[in-house]
Amino acid sequence: MLSRLFKAGEKVLLNLISKKDLHMASRNQEKSPKVQELYDLCKETFTGKAPSPASMAVQKLCSVLDSVSPADVGLQEVSQDDDRGYGVSGVSRFNRVGRWAQPITFLDIHECDTFTMCIFCFPTSSVIPLHDHPEMAVFSKILYGSLHVKAYDWVEPPCIITQDKGVPGSLPARLAKLVSDKVITPQSEIPVLYPKTGGNLHCFTALTPCAVLDILTPPYKESAGRSCSYYMDYPFSTFGMQTFSFNYSFFPSEEHYVSLFSFTGGFFSLD
Repeated sequence: MLSRLFKAGEKVLLNLISKKDLHMASRNQEKSPKVQELYDLCKETFTGKAPSPASMAVQKLCSVLDSVSPADVGLQEVSQDDDRGYGVSGVSRFNRVGRWAQPITFLDIHECDTFTMCIFCFPTSSVIPLHDHPEMAVFSKILYGSLHVKAYDWVEPPCIITQDKGVPGSLPARLAKLVSDKVITPQSEIPVLYPKTGGNLHCFTALTPCAVLDILTPPYKESAGRSCSYYMDYPFSTFGMQTFSFNYSFFPSEEHYVSLFSFTGGFFSLD
């Protein structure tokens, strides 16, 4: 499960909720052909290492991913006027509270040694802070809504400002280049990030209720050096059309939290 994704900060990021029936649709006992197609393609394509951007398999996966709709994964779009932040049907009167109190909802579809398939449902104005995907590729499909994405890649060779011993609390910071600062919707091209290109460090802000289907390969795994780190970005300089910032890692505050639920959008075969 994606609790391993946020391993370093899971105590404050993951607010596990046991009453799953409050926010989840009733379990769909029908087969989900689109999820099955995605799973089969991922199983066939991924080897445990991030794929090459130019590979035909990447293009095929993006094409299939782009065809996925909310209904294909058992989601019901949340209207902007009635944003309770879950993006699924079956919402009851028990969760009619201010959206600011609502967490981002995580739906675990599948996780294995070579890839993770999952969905994030965002309430309006919710944020996942700037974080990285070391030695990983991530494919994202916006199922509904509008999401602002700000993404960086590390400048190579590394440019690091070491800790200033004369300044209490100062931390090392590494130079990164801004590669994306835009709003994405279901009509947008599938964003794909790679270990060194495409915006491997990114943060999300939901402009409306929205849902994102993510495929990560390989998955986060702390013992393999693929731990998730969080960063604060500080603008440094702009040269021509390129913007740079120094990023230093931090421990997320308790206001950033995720609720975990099992996927109920239909079943698929693992054969």
